[in-house]
Amino acid sequence: MDLSRLARTATPAAGRAAGKQPDARAGRRRVPLPRAWNVRLSDVVALLAGNALLIVGMWVRHGGLQQLGTPGGLLTAAGQLSGLLGAYLILVQVLLMSRIPWLEQLLGMDRLTGAHRWVGFGAVSLLLAHGALVIVGYALGDGSTILGEAITILTTYQYVLLATIGMALFVAVAVSSIRAARVRLSYETWYGIHLYVYLAVALAFLHQLAVGADFINDPVARLYWIGLYVVTFGALLAFRVGLPVLRSWRHRFRVANVVEEGPGVVSVYVTGRDLDQLPVRAGQYFLWRFLTRDGWWRAHPFSLSAAPNGEWLRLTVKDLGDWSARLQRLAVGTRVFAEGPYGILTGARRRQPGVVLIAGGIGITPLRALLEELPARRGDLTLIYRARSWQDVVFRAELDVLMERRGATVHYVIGQRAGHEPRHDPLSARSLQRLVPGIAHSDVFLCGPTGMMEAVRDSLRRLRVPDAQVHWEQFAY
Repeated sequence: MDLSRLARTATPAAGRAAGKQPDARAGRRRVPLPRAWNVRLSDVVALLAGNALLIVGMWVRHGGLQQLGTPGGLLTAAGQLSGLLGAYLILVQVLLMSRIPWLEQLLGMDRLTGAHRWVGFGAVSLLLAHGALVIVGYALGDGSTILGEAITILTTYQYVLLATIGMALFVAVAVSSIRAARVRLSYETWYGIHLYVYLAVALAFLHQLAVGADFINDPVARLYWIGLYVVTFGALLAFRVGLPVLRSWRHRFRVANVVEEGPGVVSVYVTGRDLDQLPVRAGQYFLWRFLTRDGWWRAHPFSLSAAPNGEWLRLTVKDLGDWSARLQRLAVGTRVFAEGPYGILTGARRRQPGVVLIAGGIGITPLRALLEELPARRGDLTLIYRARSWQDVVFRAELDVLMERRGATVHYVIGQRAGHEPRHDPLSARSLQRLVPGIAHSDVFLCGPTGMMEAVRDSLRRLRVPDAQVHWEQFAY
């Protein structure tokens, strides 16, 4: 049976325009793989640490150590260093989310997002310390009160006032990134708040160049810092704006069809020009912008739910009660802007012949694509699919065809969890060992709700599956 043909047999839901179905019966074309970058984490750490040491070294060369003889000078020196390092961490934070391909390949977008968040907290803490320490240090040196010194500085130096406004914006962004705040904010609100960080960076940069002790009398230091800003925002513009615009213009993505897969679940087929020249792997995802009147500015991370075939791309969307519900009513012909591909949940991470794919709910989407694409002998592939009910199982017919064609084993684990004890958990260490006796010597790919993935990772640790053989990715902001 032709699997690509089977993927298109569902009838579009009633009332939805049924466009021409993407045709893949001519056979799968060879699709280029994304470039592999020979970059190690130690290289990145050394580069970042080296720049930090250089910043401290320039501060020393400018006479920073000469201030340490008095309490006021000591606090002022600490404030200067915290300001310099805080500004540097802000640039690192921006760079982490600039979508640089070799950095994304190294860590994956979810780990970069986590690092971005914690670096941001550190940067804001240092910048707050910078303001407080400098004010107190100057007050001790002048013999004035702390409040009086703060008023004098703010009313005398306009760039300090601008930096204070920037600092307030940084704090607002940091507060919105706290977990308790994130769960109460919609993605659109959270994203809108984060856009203010660019204004805050601009205000901080003006303050830095105008009154920074390291820049007033040292053109080399000034040029160095300007270079840091140019490199950081150049990377941001190149990879978050330039590359996606170029790629979307070249391939002219559009919606070819919307097919119902089950209750509240649809697959969106995207076609375009020269898709056989688009470098992408199964397991990766794009940030999709569907260019409708009210949706062009919203980016949605959805994995490919079928292996790239050079003819069309497929993403599968579940109605989760947010804007995803509107995606189920997309009109055929809608233009699409796609950023990516991103993601490290791919066969490039594979280390062992045996592969176990563990999916929860709609997390089946990237794993279904991997089941289709991963090179394997018969018996090397196992899929464990956890769902609340048979009605929630997506791609059942396709998975059965893949199982037969690829000689894979598919275990459907259906039902509610009966309790919190391991013996009631269908994905406990004991259950996984029973389903896949050789799991300790296999690569394991996970995708599903966060709680499920954390529980499965704990089970895999109990089974002594090496961390290097466990591959997972989250789409959290």
